[in-house]
Amino acid sequence: MNDQRLRLDLTALAEEVAVVDLRDRTLRTSRRLGIQRAVATSAAALVLIAAATGTAFAMRSNRSPSPLPADTPSVTATPTPSASPTPSTSTSDAPGSPPSSGSGTNTPTVKIGKLFYGPAKVTGAENANLRSWRPGDNPVRLLALPELALKGNVSVSPDGRRVAWVDSDDSSRHTLFVANADGSDKQQMRPYVDDQCLTPVWSPDGRHLLIRAVEAMGGGGRSGVLDTRSDKKTVTWWTEQPGGCHGLWSADGQTIAMTSDGGVTLYGTDGAKKRAVPGFSVDGWRSNDVASLSPDGSRVALDRRKAGEDAGDVARDLWVNVVLDTRSGKPVELPLGGRTLRQVYFQADGSMVVRVQAGSGYAVLLVDENGRKISETAEPAALKDMQILAVVA
Repeated sequence: MNDQRLRLDLTALAEEVAVVDLRDRTLRTSRRLGIQRAVATSAAALVLIAAATGTAFAMRSNRSPSPLPADTPSVTATPTPSASPTPSTSTSDAPGSPPSSGSGTNTPTVKIGKLFYGPAKVTGAENANLRSWRPGDNPVRLLALPELALKGNVSVSPDGRRVAWVDSDDSSRHTLFVANADGSDKQQMRPYVDDQCLTPVWSPDGRHLLIRAVEAMGGGGRSGVLDTRSDKKTVTWWTEQPGGCHGLWSADGQTIAMTSDGGVTLYGTDGAKKRAVPGFSVDGWRSNDVASLSPDGSRVALDRRKAGEDAGDVARDLWVNVVLDTRSGKPVELPLGGRTLRQVYFQADGSMVVRVQAGSGYAVLLVDENGRKISETAEPAALKDMQILAVVA
């Protein structure tokens, strides 16, 4: 054995180890598995140097490959992440509302969007302000609208940027308007639009409105979809005319729900009837008020009353006491913790924002599509006399 050759070989090997050790200290957390392998290899090399025997020379000619330089991609396989669910289109900046423990697959992406509020009761005021609130922030005062419109027919677009409402003048002419949520860019869409029964409702793309045009002095009318961004405010009229009220448009754009004949009926976006939600009858359960439809039309949140109970009138009300499966008509169980259910809104990812009575005020729960509670946040006291009108991304 040539001593000089051995010294050179050991020196070169030590330099390789030094490089690996230096690089190991600067590798990022995401490469920890690679570091573990490099450290283990480096430790073995140090043992060889300390031994400084003829065995080291033998290993020099037949040893395993040296540790890879830090700028060479590690051959250590990173575990393939499990398939994650489609990210939620709704967002929240709510601190202090982390997902609760559990195994829900969509927990990391489920968040509460922005909530919009209007007065829960008509107070006789001429105008009232639309408000918004996102958990973790303070409520925001938005545009002022006629109180009757804000209570009975205002509709917030799915992105929260635009608001549609119907206002009445002294001659009972009902005119549809659209504006930005801050009140800017107010535009008149068309006159003689229903302001009580089939009130305007935004499509999922935030461009179109389902409306019912009515005759100047009331009476009959026809339904259709208005393009709010077309120069002539074009309406595509339905050939079939449902007789229902309070339309809800599913987030997938395929279904519209309405109250009709004391129950709930689902229609296609062309007005053709799909099916009635079972479980309603003249002598049984009845409903005049629906509030929210799930993204695929499989569930509906509404206020359901027994025969003989006051079921309200044709005017829109958004209180909710049950969520129903639209195919079976059976109630969907919610994690209310023994509290009274007040409102429910489906988000585009299938999760629900559930408002419950909490003492003298309210709390909002985030419930995933499997019915598991993710978080709970107390509402600001300033909103306790208001109804949620919409929950948007």
